[in-house]
Amino acid sequence: MCHYIESICIEKGQILNLSFHNKRFNTTRKELFGSSSFVNLEDFINAETHFERTKCRVIYDQEIIDVSYQPYKLPSINCLSLVFDNEINYQYKSTDRNRINQLFDLRNDADDILIVKNGLVTDTSFCNIALWNGMEWETPAKPLLKGTRREQLLSNFTIKERNIYLEDIYTYNKIRLFNAMIQFGEIELMINKFTLKNTIHKNA
Repeated sequence: MCHYIESICIEKGQILNLSFHNKRFNTTRKELFGSSSFVNLEDFINAETHFERTKCRVIYDQEIIDVSYQPYKLPSINCLSLVFDNEINYQYKSTDRNRINQLFDLRNDADDILIVKNGLVTDTSFCNIALWNGMEWETPAKPLLKGTRREQLLSNFTIKERNIYLEDIYTYNKIRLFNAMIQFGEIELMINKFTLKNTIHKNA
């Protein structure tokens, strides 16, 4: 049976971005399981003892199944491999990452992948993205997953949504990778032939 995940950042004893995690968690429970009761994740998380950046992993279906904690180290990402998959679907953050893992295995010597679906740039294997057009940061309007940090950045107008087609990607200067554990600006790459590599098709 497939379960669902909230990956939540704890730092200096504080749960970050809690309201957005609560919203996605309860929306998933309602849409997939018909659960109408509101559950506050804060009631299940022990944040006070974690001062370094820590990943809190909440696994759930109708109810919370498990809560675990792991120290988090920022990954080193210097280049991305472009991969194409028009069938991939990861609308809900689930434990079933088989399709994403298959695409990740195609990365060759790149550090991660950038997934293109139906001609549109989406996400990496574990991050949402935003691209700098010289004036503002734009994020794909159709990501694989609407991440909690993405929703927070949209809400405060740090980024804006746009359909980003593959053929337009080199009109941007920079790309940022971010998720619940990676703050906006911590991973940033210049866009050139060295950072975007290897166009590979999973299916057409």
